[in-house]
Amino acid sequence: MKSIRSCRITGYGTYLPSKTVTFNGETRYRISDNESQLSMAVEACKQAIGAAKVKIEDIDCIVSASAVAPQPIPCMAALIHEQIAIGTDIPALDINTTCTSFITALDTMSYLVSAGRYRNVLIVSSDVGSLGLNPKQRESYELFSDGAAAIVLSSSTEKSQGVIASMQRTWSEGAHSTEIRGGLTNLHPKNYSEENKEDFMFDMDGRTVLRIAATHLPKMFDDFKAEYGIGFDDIDLIIPHQASRALDMIMKRMGAPKDSYVNWVPKYGNMVSASVPFILCKLLEDSSIQKSNKVLLCGTAAGLTANIVVMEI
Repeated sequence: MKSIRSCRITGYGTYLPSKTVTFNGETRYRISDNESQLSMAVEACKQAIGAAKVKIEDIDCIVSASAVAPQPIPCMAALIHEQIAIGTDIPALDINTTCTSFITALDTMSYLVSAGRYRNVLIVSSDVGSLGLNPKQRESYELFSDGAAAIVLSSSTEKSQGVIASMQRTWSEGAHSTEIRGGLTNLHPKNYSEENKEDFMFDMDGRTVLRIAATHLPKMFDDFKAEYGIGFDDIDLIIPHQASRALDMIMKRMGAPKDSYVNWVPKYGNMVSASVPFILCKLLEDSSIQKSNKVLLCGTAAGLTANIVVMEI
């Protein structure tokens, strides 16, 4: 066991759009005309700051951990800063590993909080995957939801509280199995046409992604246990990214007992970067996660990237 990165979650907030659609009895959330990716992020941030009982001036860093930003420049965190912290010089930055952006941000910022660089870090994930979906790709079109979630990660004086272990790996043979090709320098918007419009939409080869994940994830979890001495039996709750309806199959392949993890795909779908923090926040809110619980956050993302973080709450 390596040294614990002392930190704690002192506040949290979530936002779900007002509009829903249903596919085969499963609910998906969609933003309406008076909502946006930025407005969802701002509302979740305000809730998290309020719940932490701090003022915006007490926040030392604002981190946007979203898969896609409202615009290429500036970073999304700067746009959030404009809405909640204008007039301050709080640093703002984006951390992006697409679907696992929140887990990567929590992992990264826990080092800075534990080291004393920051006392309170605001981390927010907000995605509107529905705007980029291709109706011809039924699997993804009926899977994704819009939503946002935010936490305040603060310093802790309790030696056992914080991030206990983490691991991140990327297998780039899956780099083009989940992608949006158009919109930036690879395929500039000036080249958009009716003929190539699908290059500007989300494109996923679910079968290939599932094959790569099923091949590599079991070994990654074995390596994680070998390095840290932490297995599923040592965890109170697993919160996996809600990647697909195949979640149960993947978790079973990794040896996770059925009652050890959360599967909310039927209720909420895949909220991209917001999936893991949304569940985390909701379970903290209803006290399903209690102090001293060990929670394992994990997931896969475009790249193909996978993350594991274990935190004692």
